[in-house]
Amino acid sequence: MTEILVVDDSKVMRDMITACLRPDGAIVVTHAASGLEAIERLSLERFDLVVLDLNMPDIGGVEVVEFVRGQDALRSLPILVVTTRGDDTSKAAVLAAGASRYMTKPFTPEALLGAVHGLLGGATA
Repeated sequence: MTEILVVDDSKVMRDMITACLRPDGAIVVTHAASGLEAIERLSLERFDLVVLDLNMPDIGGVEVVEFVRGQDALRSLPILVVTTRGDDTSKAAVLAAGASRYMTKPFTPEALLGAVHGLLGGATA
């Protein structure tokens, strides 16, 4: 099974992303409602991929990416940023911090699932 951590302060968005991933029965989704919760979960649990929002009230997405890339055990963990920020500055900042891929909201379920499969090397089993 593929373990994915979905991090977004919006429950609606977390549920929407989970619904997009649901058709792939080999994916198990865990939620985090904040950057701080994401860092706590990443410190204690093992994930194959993180789907991360940038805009959060406590610790933002860029800081979460920097945390992940600063940990030896997590350094190669794929991070898909899914955000409303479509500007080049935000995209450049998070990719420079080490995000694997950048996608803007709104997105289609097919685009999200395609990005996830691409980051996981096409396999989710």
